[in-house]
Amino acid sequence: MSLALNDEQQMLKTAAREFFSEKQPVSALRKLRDDQHPTGFDPALWRAMSELGWAGILIAEAHGGVDFGYQGVGQIMEEAGRTLAASPLLSTVLLSGPLLRVLGTPAVQDAVLPAIAAGERVLALALDEGPHHDPLQTACRADAHPQGFVLNGQKTMVLDGHVADELLVLARTAGAPGESHGLSLFRLPAGCAGLARRRLSMVDSRNAASLQLNGVVVGADALLGPLHEVLPALDKVLDGARAALAAEMLGSAQEAFDRTLNYLKMRQQFGVPIGSFQALKHRAALMFCELELTRSAVRAALDALDHQHPDAALLACLAKAKANDTAELVSAEAVQMHGGIGMTDAEEIGLFLKRARVAQYTLGDGGFQRARYACLKGY
Repeated sequence: MSLALNDEQQMLKTAAREFFSEKQPVSALRKLRDDQHPTGFDPALWRAMSELGWAGILIAEAHGGVDFGYQGVGQIMEEAGRTLAASPLLSTVLLSGPLLRVLGTPAVQDAVLPAIAAGERVLALALDEGPHHDPLQTACRADAHPQGFVLNGQKTMVLDGHVADELLVLARTAGAPGESHGLSLFRLPAGCAGLARRRLSMVDSRNAASLQLNGVVVGADALLGPLHEVLPALDKVLDGARAALAAEMLGSAQEAFDRTLNYLKMRQQFGVPIGSFQALKHRAALMFCELELTRSAVRAALDALDHQHPDAALLACLAKAKANDTAELVSAEAVQMHGGIGMTDAEEIGLFLKRARVAQYTLGDGGFQRARYACLKGY
């Protein structure tokens, strides 16, 4: 298992850093927030990212993608994290696209995947229903109907759910909440009858929505994958998304650390830089070590996913759990070491803390990841 980037991956990382620093600096997120942008991301910049091939980075060349793998998309996510760039990368590229790639019929793949790769269509995965990520607790029902299925229930924290052109909805077709059997996935057009979408106001200024499904009728062809048994395929896609999100969190934490280190060298007290104080040196050294450990965990997970290693799921849990811990530590220390100015909206460091807190709970917090890791190990 290699933790070093090859030449192509390093070139992609460099290109992504230049793109985000020039086109999507932190000030771009602030503007989206202050303008209360209806989309939550800049469509023109999303098209530019798609032209670079990033929207199709996990899509096969036969469907207009570049199929560059998880290590590649991880570098994009890490650099996006450095500038808190808002885009449909997580909702569309890492969640919905891979699900269609493994569960969609050839006709569905031919119709949707090229549009995703071209940046022409945004999709969202409607997964969770409560305050914490847990697909097994799905209670939204999909029952048999003369035309196919009828869906009833609600979903929350649907990333980009209010602007998605299509929704992939996890619903229970058998069994009870908590059971792995009985979960199925359905493809819904955004404007279908009986579906209500409400945009949520997120502390990190990102996109999410709550969905209410009241008697949403879909045809049998809306079913993606096997009836009752979609969980194994879903878990694999979620593992990839968790590892990539961990890469984004690594980038955000690294940027917060770099900014804090610069501040420690610049800010003076008692006639000397505060970075010369031993206590702050020790705290900075701890952050540096945790960042390096997180980088190793993230790259190991991404590499395992690319090579379909037997431990890929374990390493994805490890990467997300470690990124959660590191993001919490570094973002909190960064704000505290900036002092009073760090608590104000005028200073950008607080935006990194807000993003860290939301990302920690997205696709599973530390408790979820550790519980799943133990379960995968047979405990």
